[in-house]
Amino acid sequence: MDTVRCASGRLASIVMRIGILGTGNMAATLGGAWRRAGHDVLVGGRNPASGGATLRDAATHGELVLLAVPAQVAPPLAADLADVLAGRVVLDCTNPLEPGPDGPMLMIPPGESVAARIAAAAPGAAVVKAFNLCHDSIWTLDPPHFEGLPLAVPYCAATPEAGERVAALIASMGCTPAPCGGLARAPYLEATAALAIGVWFAGGRARAIFPEPAQAT
Repeated sequence: MDTVRCASGRLASIVMRIGILGTGNMAATLGGAWRRAGHDVLVGGRNPASGGATLRDAATHGELVLLAVPAQVAPPLAADLADVLAGRVVLDCTNPLEPGPDGPMLMIPPGESVAARIAAAAPGAAVVKAFNLCHDSIWTLDPPHFEGLPLAVPYCAATPEAGERVAALIASMGCTPAPCGGLARAPYLEATAALAIGVWFAGGRARAIFPEPAQAT
């Protein structure tokens, strides 16, 4: 099995090819984190600069493909690239949020998720909801540890195989994989993002909401 030493000194046991669709902050910071972990990353944009990669180039490059675009753009983009995405693991880090009077609100009906819409748009892909709960700045930390513990990254995967692949990717970043079930549970991750962002905007600490039961003893 191939290995590569990443910037922090960790050994990544599997070098993954990752295509990133989008050129915003999440694309830049997650792409940087994955490069530091030793992975082969190609970022593609809708209007690439001279010599840059296109969205289709990035999708073709990646065995894993990240949709780092606005939530409303992700399903139609997946449909446009469905032929390329077939057989690949597609990561959805989007949050379908819009401003509300008391904080961010979900802009899709209860029980639905962007991840499920992406899966319907690209039925040959194995979609995994992940990397949607942290601000993009968190991915600039190497490694992202807090209060002496590695950051836990929750994910919901369409298939066990896709989940295992994403768990290995998360571990290579120095984080802890936190499996949260199948893609049917992706709405809970998207709703959690709305809750956490609302707490941050109100000046609170979302981390303080989730103490572990063991801390009571």
